[in-house]
Amino acid sequence: MSASITLKQINKLAIPALISGVSEPILSLTDSAIIGNMDLNATKSLAAVGIVGTFMSMLIWVLGQTRSSISSIVSQYVGADNLHVVKNLPAQAIFLITSLSILIILATYPFASQIFEFYNASGTILNYSVDYYQIRVFGFPFTLFTIAVFGTFRGLQNTYYPMLIAIAGAASNIILDVVFVYGIEGVIQAMHIKGAAYASVIAQVIMAGLSAYYLLKKTDIPLWVKFPFNPEIKRFTLMILNLFVRTIFLNVALYFGTSFATKYGTNYIAAYTIAINLWFLGAFLIDGYASAGNILSGKLLGAKDYKNLVDLSTKLIKYGVIIGVVLGIIGAILYYPLGNLFSNDEKVLNEFYNIFWIILVMQPLCALAFIFDGVFKGLGKMKYLRNVLLFSTLFVFIPIVYLADALDYKLYGIFFAFTLWIIARGLPLIIKFRKTFKPLAQNS
Repeated sequence: MSASITLKQINKLAIPALISGVSEPILSLTDSAIIGNMDLNATKSLAAVGIVGTFMSMLIWVLGQTRSSISSIVSQYVGADNLHVVKNLPAQAIFLITSLSILIILATYPFASQIFEFYNASGTILNYSVDYYQIRVFGFPFTLFTIAVFGTFRGLQNTYYPMLIAIAGAASNIILDVVFVYGIEGVIQAMHIKGAAYASVIAQVIMAGLSAYYLLKKTDIPLWVKFPFNPEIKRFTLMILNLFVRTIFLNVALYFGTSFATKYGTNYIAAYTIAINLWFLGAFLIDGYASAGNILSGKLLGAKDYKNLVDLSTKLIKYGVIIGVVLGIIGAILYYPLGNLFSNDEKVLNEFYNIFWIILVMQPLCALAFIFDGVFKGLGKMKYLRNVLLFSTLFVFIPIVYLADALDYKLYGIFFAFTLWIIARGLPLIIKFRKTFKPLAQNS
């Protein structure tokens, strides 16, 4: 693989991945926008969606690391022109991860009230959180199945079919949200927050069905599980474990952010919910280029093409900064309309407008951190990713958020802590990559 990686090649993978990547935050943003504009208990319902969304994101991010692990291994074998060796690995990985998701449902469903009390939810907000979660959790196995299939497609250097699946899922969720939350007079009774949960579950089932269809029809990767386990299942499991620990610490930061915002009051957690969901949307938009970095770096490593690997990283840094700046500018232009889209409560909007600018300023920093997350996942360097996230959470985010709380900075403090956390995540990855692969590129 001697030809240089071009922007066209990167965009061919990144743009479909970008579109498919926004499917999960669109589910949460759609719920937030529609629930936040209900006539009945809108602010408390919005707060409940934010709390449950944080917990669900933790579960999905912890177990959804299957995508990165499968993509890394498959892409490396594609680069080495040896794909047949791991053809049975995706089905085995899907079997393991969906089995684990069922255990998660059994372990969390009966204790939903205690879980969300841990997030400082109480009264009506707690009741809404439990109602929403105990429906939406049944979409969890379908989401993990879809994520694992997306990882397989990415390893095969294909982000087109995941894009089609994600569009179908997001469109169905928007339509069902409107129908189930508000109802259709004389046909479907308005179900409010429960309706949003049902809409999400059905959308996740639709995506899982389409994922199975495209994988079986468009590739020769089987979904029927055959034993014994592929020899690469050990490396896959170690990757998952390292990413599991990493994601736990990622969600520790998100837990502290949500918990402190909830402590400050209903208006604060509602404003935080809008802000954090928009931040997630920005992250998933950037994830398209992180996915391209993941896919191409794995393939280039498998081919031992270190020169193009370093060249790829340089281009991704440039594109990442540009994307982050563009997202920040778009957010600034839509500063007030975005808030009005999610709530009509003036007190909530005032708190949101006070801190939204921090999220916009963060976007270039987020782009670099997320893109190099993707590159390191493609390289299979999950242990280093784990250690960086552990350090940035324990020694940067948590001390700063506690200090900010003591100084009564409220949401300012939370998002300032997130900014420094992102810097502590991204900078070590760029330095480590350059030190490791620049000498190899010069000697190749």
